[in-house]
Amino acid sequence: MTPERTAKLIQTLNRRQPDLTVITDQVHKPRNIAALVRTCDAVGIPNIHTVTPKEGYQFNGTTRGSDRWVKTQNHASCDDAIAMVKSQGMKVYAAHFSERAVDYRSVDYSQPCAILMGAEKHGVSEAAAEQADEHILIPMMGMVGSLNVSTAAGIILVEAQNQRLQAGMYEQSRLSESEHRDTLFEWSFPDLAEFCHNKGLEYPLLDETLALSDAPAWYQAVRDGSAVKRLW
Repeated sequence: MTPERTAKLIQTLNRRQPDLTVITDQVHKPRNIAALVRTCDAVGIPNIHTVTPKEGYQFNGTTRGSDRWVKTQNHASCDDAIAMVKSQGMKVYAAHFSERAVDYRSVDYSQPCAILMGAEKHGVSEAAAEQADEHILIPMMGMVGSLNVSTAAGIILVEAQNQRLQAGMYEQSRLSESEHRDTLFEWSFPDLAEFCHNKGLEYPLLDETLALSDAPAWYQAVRDGSAVKRLW
């Protein structure tokens, strides 16, 4: 790996915002999921939460490319997704038109929060909207009443990014040491990371150039069964 590539990976990882995420409430079109993941990567979101549509996904996985940099956790229901982010101390801002909806720029995205985006045509479900801490909306000046879900998410997330930039939240790494180390390995060696997951092995150590610190010894340990185990 070139020094430039190494620096780019570390710089990108150091800007990740572990307390900012997106929940998709049964968004089912592949192009919208792909666009959402791409936008999340652009603003430094490391993980997103998707809720399986009632009719299921009509494609395998979510997207290829940006999904290497953004982890996707799928949930059977929006209740499960909301419960998980709230257990992590996040507020939920639902992009939802209601009597209590406020301009999307008026809420504080510098605090731990999840942006809840609704499905194509139907929007956020009423059950999910009831669990949200705030309802937010993007003022519309034209004839159409709403934006495409990925476009709306992009507008909201750029505001979140701007607020966090002003708060200095991109200036130093905010990930835990273990998450930083594991993610850096997964970005550097995706195939080897998958192998470790499948075999229940701890990731080998990397040196400052993001190469395996002692590759021959690690591969020998794998062959003789003495490599460190890990429950994933």
